[in-house]
Amino acid sequence: MSITKRWFINVASIFFAILIAVSVGVFFLIRAYYYGAAEMQVKELSYGEVSSIFALYGAKNSGFEEAARQYVDNYQNKDKLAVWTINSKGRVIVSSNGFTIREAVDMPDYNEAISNEEHSAMWVGKLPSGEKIMAYTCAYYYENGTLAGAIRYMVSMDAVDEQLSVFAALIIIVSLFCFAALFLSGMVFVRSIVNPVKDIGATAKKIAGGDLNASIDSYPYNDEIGELCNTINDMADKLSESDRLKNDFISTVSHELRTPLTAIKGWGETLQQIGDSDPGMTSRGMDIIISESTRLNEMVEELLDFSRMSGGRMKLNKEKTDYLAELDEVVFAFRDRTLREGIEVNYNVPADPAPGMADPSRLRQVFINILDNAVKYSEQGGKINVSAQISTEYLEITIADSGVGIAPEDLPHVKEKFYKANNTIRGSGIGLAVCDEIIRLHDGQLDIDSVYGQGTTVRVILPLDVNSNSKENTENE
Repeated sequence: MSITKRWFINVASIFFAILIAVSVGVFFLIRAYYYGAAEMQVKELSYGEVSSIFALYGAKNSGFEEAARQYVDNYQNKDKLAVWTINSKGRVIVSSNGFTIREAVDMPDYNEAISNEEHSAMWVGKLPSGEKIMAYTCAYYYENGTLAGAIRYMVSMDAVDEQLSVFAALIIIVSLFCFAALFLSGMVFVRSIVNPVKDIGATAKKIAGGDLNASIDSYPYNDEIGELCNTINDMADKLSESDRLKNDFISTVSHELRTPLTAIKGWGETLQQIGDSDPGMTSRGMDIIISESTRLNEMVEELLDFSRMSGGRMKLNKEKTDYLAELDEVVFAFRDRTLREGIEVNYNVPADPAPGMADPSRLRQVFINILDNAVKYSEQGGKINVSAQISTEYLEITIADSGVGIAPEDLPHVKEKFYKANNTIRGSGIGLAVCDEIIRLHDGQLDIDSVYGQGTTVRVILPLDVNSNSKENTENE
């Protein structure tokens, strides 16, 4: 069911039922008020001198009819109430309007008055003529306890019912107006939700279909739906950026793969042509083929690591490792390269071991990647400072270069997958993302600070094996 139908069933129908109940309740309250007022008026106007007249004109066991005639003749409220005097046999003997009532009349109030202890009763009903009345009957008895007769007071209720009909019509009109107002305002409100949701759905379908430039710009309110629209737009922007980075990554990787493959193919063809005629050229070609094959293998391994990282399948083979020993090997391996490129490396680390549970090959991978970036982004004559500090529980390794640095807008993203701050330098853009994941799996932290144009500092924080340190200190003592 649509939101509109659910709203109509769950809200509008309930409100309509409540409105009907309230309207009916209000009508019956008004009716009870008017009928109560009429009853009170009848009782007030019925108080007269019938008892005193009956005592004056009536004997102990007779005289009620004379007293009743006298009372009716002198009754002052004939214009408001009709008065009947009824004998002990239930026949009307005198009426205030002067008409003689010969036929028998059904009087439930009279029957009730002569049978109850209050000797009075109230009744609302219709006369044979069709007129609706309210009747109040008071029964009187002789001293010996025999029924003398009764006085019946009557007032027409037609005017009251007409007034109540007017009120009922007004209540119905007001109720319908309230329901219409609620329905229209509810429909406007529901559509203010439904239409933007439809736009959101349509935009989401466009995004799912590959249109990453789709956005929602028409919602004017800053509410939950507005927040959802902003989230959809932000998602589309991030997907678009991710798609762009992915395409750049594919282009970069294709170029990175093409370069060594071209070199391998070119030297393979050259070696095939010259045969064994030039041993020096053959040796040089084989060196280049081996070097470029190694580079290809490293790139493939990096791609495989990225695939494992993205799928949550990257595993570590942890063993007791000296972090600084692994760092020493990597720095030593970079000596020749930095000398060739004219870059000075200052290496300053403690002589004490820094033991921890780690995967040595993965640690070397991290150190190699960081140093490789430091060399790539440094110019001839630049410096790379490698230092370390051992605290009680952690080892902090700092690798700082004096290279081109990273722009402030790029710095927050350099550890994201596919992101490359400088597309002029070779690299796939996934190395730092893989390194960050490896350090995270070691329960460590990788931080990058940079000043654009001055250099970049990378800090690697790794947890130490405190028990190993304590044991070694004890043995040294």
